[in-house]
Amino acid sequence: MKHPALLFFLFYSAFTIKAQKYPDPEFSNEIYFLKKDSIHSLVRLEKDISSMNTKMKLGGFGGGESGYTLKGEKSKVRLPDGENLSFVFSAGTSSGSSSAQSDSVLRANGLDPSIMSEMNDPASRITLYYTESGKGLRKIVTQKTPGAMGFGAKKMFSGSEKYTFSMKKIKEGYWELVIDKTLPKGEYAFAMMNNGINTGDMSMLLFAFGID
Repeated sequence: MKHPALLFFLFYSAFTIKAQKYPDPEFSNEIYFLKKDSIHSLVRLEKDISSMNTKMKLGGFGGGESGYTLKGEKSKVRLPDGENLSFVFSAGTSSGSSSAQSDSVLRANGLDPSIMSEMNDPASRITLYYTESGKGLRKIVTQKTPGAMGFGAKKMFSGSEKYTFSMKKIKEGYWELVIDKTLPKGEYAFAMMNNGINTGDMSMLLFAFGID
């Protein structure tokens, strides 16, 4: 029977070796492309912030759409292939750490520690969209509504196509985002809820890239 201390050492060593394969991002709370060569490296994505905007057609009679925009029809960050893509997200070394003292402070201020933890979970904050390009912009459409007399009814509640990904925790506060299927050629952007100050405009942090 193996000694418990030896088992712990073997487990810790395996975990440490796995974590060492993933480089630490220069900036926290950003999404990076994970380039898996003989040595893993990170590529910083195009970053911008966009506020929710709504456009009405013909004063509302032609319907309308809401969403977010990026300048330029193409991202400067290009990936040669959309197969087996992985990205990483780091919330910083202190992310996810919870102590009895910090939980007590949150409860004293009427906040549920579990809710705060969920807000920091990247799976609940990040969405990958295919962006529509044209007229010098890329846009993410979150909602389309029909106009009066049924104008645009076929596109009711439709929006930009979303792509799913699986989350793999590498270490505390560090996750790998594994795209579930091959991405076709085109422009894409991760949209992440902006938890900063003055976010009443429903702004989103956008991390964009293109597939050639």
